[in-house]
Amino acid sequence: MLIYSKKVAGLAAVTLTFALALTGCGKGSGDNNDSTSSSGSKKASITFIPKNLGNPYFDTSDAGGKKAVEELGGTYAQVGPQEASPDAQAQYIDTEAQKHTSAIVVSANDPQALCDSLKKARDAGTKVVTFDSDTNPECRDLFINQATADGIAKVEVDMIAEQIGDSGEIAILSASANATNKNAWIDLMKKDLAADHPNIKLVETVYGNDDDQTSFDKTAALLQKHPDLKGIISPTTVGIAAAARYLSKSDKKGKVALTGLGTPNQMREYVKDGTVTEFALWNPEDLGYLAAYAADALVKGDIKGDEGDKFKAGKLGDFTVGADHTVLLGDPFKFNKDNIDQFKF
Repeated sequence: MLIYSKKVAGLAAVTLTFALALTGCGKGSGDNNDSTSSSGSKKASITFIPKNLGNPYFDTSDAGGKKAVEELGGTYAQVGPQEASPDAQAQYIDTEAQKHTSAIVVSANDPQALCDSLKKARDAGTKVVTFDSDTNPECRDLFINQATADGIAKVEVDMIAEQIGDSGEIAILSASANATNKNAWIDLMKKDLAADHPNIKLVETVYGNDDDQTSFDKTAALLQKHPDLKGIISPTTVGIAAAARYLSKSDKKGKVALTGLGTPNQMREYVKDGTVTEFALWNPEDLGYLAAYAADALVKGDIKGDEGDKFKAGKLGDFTVGADHTVLLGDPFKFNKDNIDQFKF
């Protein structure tokens, strides 16, 4: 609904004052414009735009964002496409810019394709924070990274190497072919394999597009195409869960190792039934929580997003902006049968 005001010549001052008072009383919770508390502090409207809705990983990360925004007294929203498409994602960015939302927090489906929309949003005064998957650095104010790309790649290679005896054929089941973060990790995995694991052969990389059924089908196809496959790395929560579901019901259970990045709640049954030995992840709820605090700090002018800027992120403590306007959450954590029941996300 478009809300507008119109001045009418000749109205008495008292009438205009009364009308303005009514306008102030009528502002609903869905209004995305900035508001100011009685103490004068700015309250931010922050909208999360995940790669796609209905993705358990982003359900968890955005729940962390919602919690943070509520702690800060701001207005939280989540919008996004049903499928992980940059074109669809750009439409939501454009809408938030038109609404003059204080800040948007985006997990990018493509590093460049969103840049025109993000530039328009920034020109309109909206702060842009990317998290999980980045755009080109010039297209945003801050990137909230899970861990270093090197650290993420290394932990995945180390796990598969240990599980297959550091020898044999492996494959990678990724998300979309243009997912910025996954592609960076895969490139580093290849370098790590070549440098330190000469007896492991990467035979194929396939893409499940962060869709459960597609990832399930790609797993089946990998096993049919490569009968000597000893392991699969899936650096995506949707992919690893779908691959585990397939393996758990196949004659390859316990014979083909599966590792990568997943959430404990998704993977618990597959760890307990022996399909998966170990996998890794950071806490996505903390990632969303940190992204919201960073966005709020930008809106309030506490930071500009420059290297060396410092801000406090609630329960997570103090953070410092690093090179390329990046904030690092922390190192990945390994989950296995000994510790998985300690985590509920």
